[in-house]
Amino acid sequence: MRHPLQARRPSGRWALLSLLAATWWLAAPPAAAQDTAAPNAAPQADNAPPATHAASLQADGPPAAAQADSLPAEGGTPPTDGAAGAGAPSGGAGGAGGATSDARDPAERSAARRDRPGATSRRATPSKKRRGDINPCMTPDPGWGVYDRWSRAPSIGQMIMPHRGGVTKRGGFDVIIHFHGHEALRKEFVKTAAGAVLVGIDLGIGSGAYSSAFSAPYVFENLLDSIERAVAKKTGKKKAYIRKLGLSSWSAGYGAVEQILRQPAGKRVDALVLLDSLHAGYADERQHKLKVAQIEPFIAFARRAAAGEAFMFMSHSSILPPGYASTAETASFIVRQLRGKLRGSSRADVLGLDMIRRFDRGDFHVRGYTGDDKPDHCAHLGLMADVVRVHLNPRWKSPRGRR
Repeated sequence: MRHPLQARRPSGRWALLSLLAATWWLAAPPAAAQDTAAPNAAPQADNAPPATHAASLQADGPPAAAQADSLPAEGGTPPTDGAAGAGAPSGGAGGAGGATSDARDPAERSAARRDRPGATSRRATPSKKRRGDINPCMTPDPGWGVYDRWSRAPSIGQMIMPHRGGVTKRGGFDVIIHFHGHEALRKEFVKTAAGAVLVGIDLGIGSGAYSSAFSAPYVFENLLDSIERAVAKKTGKKKAYIRKLGLSSWSAGYGAVEQILRQPAGKRVDALVLLDSLHAGYADERQHKLKVAQIEPFIAFARRAAAGEAFMFMSHSSILPPGYASTAETASFIVRQLRGKLRGSSRADVLGLDMIRRFDRGDFHVRGYTGDDKPDHCAHLGLMADVVRVHLNPRWKSPRGRR
């Protein structure tokens, strides 16, 4: 039977409207007031994940981040290690792995001292020159590379795949499914992707829309089946199958990722990319104690990645949302669960991002940045080109696509 979501493929106009709304993060209430519980998966409604980021940040255009990996750092020196560069492993056995996040690191304490959530600082708001005269929320289109235009073949969302190639002789292919801001992410993906399929899904404002849509396991399973059928039809390989599977999200899209990681099909995920995209509610807001149940799937995946069994990359800004945990807090908490410690960093990165801390263990990588306004949030999409180039291409060795 056709699932109702299959009829919700966004038209070109709806995709644009979704992008226009994508950075209207804080206008929506925490998803605790809107999410529904997932059977056998999600926490109860009062534990549901919040919507994303702060209401004081209003969107004035579709989020994106193009040309990021080619921008020189301030002073004319190009970045040397890439936004997602692995760097040296962090051997620190710092923060304790308790169930709360009381002991915040200096980056979080510094942000907390600002007068109000969303307040900007001189360092947090780079000049136009620093950003290369590019608005991170409205970046130029680099073209499509070896890829076709968007196809509505999947049961939910849209997909692009190479004109030709991208599939092994036996029909194996790799796919990344991205949640929230699919067109903006596409601009970064095509710069460095060799042949993996990209599926983009936009479902509206707030993590609740994503969490609800993927609360039933069959929704994600049907999506994977529909992707395989679409590749089989295009390539003529009747037994086309997903070889390597990755999930990525920006902003509110983490709601879908959480649900999928709780499901049987989530065990197939080899790579996880969270671009300023993981929040949690507070069990005690005054003490900044997180509702740990909401991020348990991400903690488990981080452990797998740290052990070299999977790949995980997460970035955070310094945005302080009202009433729930920031992406900086959730990143710090996950690192502490691994008995690790984020170390300081000072680096000019893509689209005006200033890196202030990082953590690397095995194939788990965290990058923390200053910035507490809308363009800073959008700029995290610019990290995807390097994530693909530095990590996913060597890891997956995807069959090459060609025009």
